[in-house]
Amino acid sequence: MSDLYAVDLALDLSPTTPDPVLELLRLHLEGDTDGQGDEAEFVPLLADRGPARRIGGLLTGALQRAEHHWSLTARQEIHAELLADLMSLAETLAHHAKNEGVIGQLRWYENDIPDLLVARSGALVTMDLREADPTAPH
Repeated sequence: MSDLYAVDLALDLSPTTPDPVLELLRLHLEGDTDGQGDEAEFVPLLADRGPARRIGGLLTGALQRAEHHWSLTARQEIHAELLADLMSLAETLAHHAKNEGVIGQLRWYENDIPDLLVARSGALVTMDLREADPTAPH
């Protein structure tokens, strides 16, 4: 048994997202902390690439400049001990999301149903999804 989570992020960031936020995001995506001095404890959360060990599919991450915003897509395996750091990053992303709504999902790798990560009024809201009750009327 492992304490891994599958995280998927897909959102557009506001064109006014501050440079320090974009730089932090690039560090998480690139995983290169050379020359960062006191950043020895920094763990890049979105830098893994290639086949996933537990969640299936590929691990990926990219940030692209679009015409009037930044677009981010990432799919990663995150260990439980890094979950607080991931949620902090997701809060920052929600604050700078161009549009309100779903910005990603988080799922313990053995679960079938993820929790949604939602940007609402500049804040991160998590929504627990549940399996439909087959006895409930439609």
